Amino acid sequence: MISGTLLRVIAVIISVVFVAGSWITTGSPDTSLLSSFSIAVLVCSVSLILWDRYFWKLPPIQAIPGVARNISGTWESTLESLWVDPATGNNPDAKTVYLVIRQTSSKASVTLISNESLSKSSLARVVREEGSWVLHYIYTNEPQVDLRARSPIHHGSGVMSIVGSPVKRLSGSYWTDRDSKGKLTLLRRSAKHADDFEEGVNLFTR
Repeated sequence: MISGTLLRVIAVIISVVFVAGSWITTGSPDTSLLSSFSIAVLVCSVSLILWDRYFWKLPPIQAIPGVARNISGTWESTLESLWVDPATGNNPDAKTVYLVIRQTSSKASVTLISNESLSKSSLARVVREEGSWVLHYIYTNEPQVDLRARSPIHHGSGVMSIVGSPVKRLSGSYWTDRDSKGKLTLLRRSAKHADDFEEGVNLFTR
């Protein structure tokens, strides 16, 4: 989203160009445009805020190819870890987690909630790549304090393919700096944002 400072700079440049243009063509500067400067900046600022937070999510606008797909809300997800337990030689059982995505037209954040840990993104982007929409994110995972002896704090990244318009599902994979990786499949979504695992469970059992 364009910042307030940048918006003012753009408005000043446009005003100067119009005043200079009128000076060149008529021989005297027309400063009447400057009286509307504050109103123009206010109208543009409010319009951009409304677009960034609300308008881009409307179904007719979501149908426009260049508008980022709306994936905000809480997704019930199946996490399949491909890590191999050296004691058993097996992968852990698949588990249910909740991916909470907060999104505007210009930015996003991702929080993954499990029954043991919380992962929060430091960077997240919804981008169009080769005709398809994709979610990229980098995160820090913080397990519960009593579990950190076997599962320390770690960092990772994920890539999710976004399917459908409106969006029907997300699927992709993640990697961590513990040399582990896995897959995520997201099928069910609530428009609400869960704050913890119990709240995520309640969203999909009502």
